[in-house]
Amino acid sequence: MRARKPFDMVTRNATLAALALPLLLGGCISVFPKTAPVQMYRFGDLAPAPAASAQAAPVAVLKGPIAFPPAAGGDRILTVTGAEDAYIGGARWVAPAATLFDEALLKAFDAPGAPRLVARGEPLAAPSTLRLDVRAFEARYPGPTIHIQVRATLIRNADRTLIGDKMFDADVPASGDRQTAIVAAFDQAVGQILAGVRDWTGATAPRP
Repeated sequence: MRARKPFDMVTRNATLAALALPLLLGGCISVFPKTAPVQMYRFGDLAPAPAASAQAAPVAVLKGPIAFPPAAGGDRILTVTGAEDAYIGGARWVAPAATLFDEALLKAFDAPGAPRLVARGEPLAAPSTLRLDVRAFEARYPGPTIHIQVRATLIRNADRTLIGDKMFDADVPASGDRQTAIVAAFDQAVGQILAGVRDWTGATAPRP
């Protein structure tokens, strides 16, 4: 009988290894835990409420920086129970909350009769600057109740003096302890806060 060539043995071993590889990989993949799905949400999509008083020639206001608490400014939804902070599992904002809040601010000032909010670099003079300091942006338990607190400040651009400042608070109970209900309450609270900021700015900001 003719002896089997070494090449035949190598070919046979390579074939068996190729057949076994998918089985080995399948066994490896199955041991990894499955990633839980994450639901994405946004706020600030509600139509802005009408301005409290329409002006024939709306005042221009420079849009200043917005400060946001680090724990609430990212894409996770912050909850507070007494002295304990936590995030809602399986839920995220579609973008950092600070970014969504900034977009909602621009939308609120787009309402008819509202002050003209000017971005830096725009070729439009503005006698004052609006700065916002978001102090709280959270879902409070027991409840949950959405709590947002924002301090608005107007600065005169000519001499950097303070024109006025005001604290705005909103507490909106969610209709239930569900992600969709909590997000809807956030949306409503943001609308209340920004409508107040917009109307106060229109009444307080100086005209040229």
